Amino acid sequence: MERLLGKLFIKDFENYGNPIVRRAWGTVVSVFGIVMNLLLFAGKFIVGTLTGSISIRADAVNNLSDAAASIVTLISFKISAKPADRAHPFGHARIEYVASMIVSFFILFIGVDLVRDAFGKLFTPVVPVFRLVAVIVLSVSVLCKLLMAFLNRRVGKHIDSDVMRATAADSFSDAAATSAVLVANLLGLILPDAASQYVDPIMGILVAGLVFVAGLRVLNDTKNSILGEAPTEETVAAIRRIVGEYPAALGIHDLVVHNYGPGKTLASLHVEVDGKADMFYSHDVIDLIERRLAEEEHIIATIHMDPIITDDPKVDEWRERIIQMVQAFDKRLQIHDFRMVPGLTHTNLIFDIAAPFELKMSDDELIRAVSSVIHAVNGKHFAVITIDRV
Repeated sequence: MERLLGKLFIKDFENYGNPIVRRAWGTVVSVFGIVMNLLLFAGKFIVGTLTGSISIRADAVNNLSDAAASIVTLISFKISAKPADRAHPFGHARIEYVASMIVSFFILFIGVDLVRDAFGKLFTPVVPVFRLVAVIVLSVSVLCKLLMAFLNRRVGKHIDSDVMRATAADSFSDAAATSAVLVANLLGLILPDAASQYVDPIMGILVAGLVFVAGLRVLNDTKNSILGEAPTEETVAAIRRIVGEYPAALGIHDLVVHNYGPGKTLASLHVEVDGKADMFYSHDVIDLIERRLAEEEHIIATIHMDPIITDDPKVDEWRERIIQMVQAFDKRLQIHDFRMVPGLTHTNLIFDIAAPFELKMSDDELIRAVSSVIHAVNGKHFAVITIDRV
């Protein structure tokens, strides 16, 4: 289905990194979702009315909300494609996160409404009327929803779209919910009337639960995107790989990645270089790394060049000593930016400690503990420590 839609409606459809192609994919998949959901709504609503099934009518209303969500997705792709301006220097791509949150509210609203209707039917049960057409419509609906789910998930992965991944999650939950309604109709054939009259509202509550859980999951994922998340392991690995291909780059630390929406990733990092190397050569290496990150990973990077001493035995000795001291507290601790600044009465050992967020010691406790160990080894050495949580 993905290739068929691409060939029919999108020029150069496999060039997912192209903003024009990305917007075209968003438009095509959204329109496809609107049409499919409207057709499913009409079919289920008619069948639900004929059979008197609350769960089928509820499922129909859910499809109508999905059509509205697809309209939101369509609008978000049009807005996100707008270029950067003075008020929005990083573009408008984050509007997709807002759209994902709106989709989650649609899902949650439908979940609450379904619970209310199902409980009402539970206390005033009606024996369901089996209709073959209902089974056919529901079976087709499950297949259509699975098709839409796989289409949204695949395209969402290709173009890195949160709102499309949210739509995929919604479609998967819809397929499960409709399957439950289908089971309710089939059970009506084999259960006595006294029991079958409760199957429909119970399945309606199950459907509502599935819908509600899907809405909460989408809302949580969107919340994380808006608040800001740690970079993915793939992103960090790609940055380290490119930096590591240059012998002049001796180390990397203080990596920070900011995501301003799909295709809008900014990063800042420190790269250590030999302090005695030619400054223009080192700067040229940094420029090459920034350019490669932009071209190969679509990351706009700002790199701070950190000169370090590489040929002083005393500095090397104390660097290794402090690494051992620090890792005696926790093997995950790392140091960087190490310098020795001698004075008339004492020597300052200046360095940063990269500590994981999971470390139970507070920053102040860690600084005091490491400082006391250093001072115990040499009373004329004082530590000047900065803690970086990573």
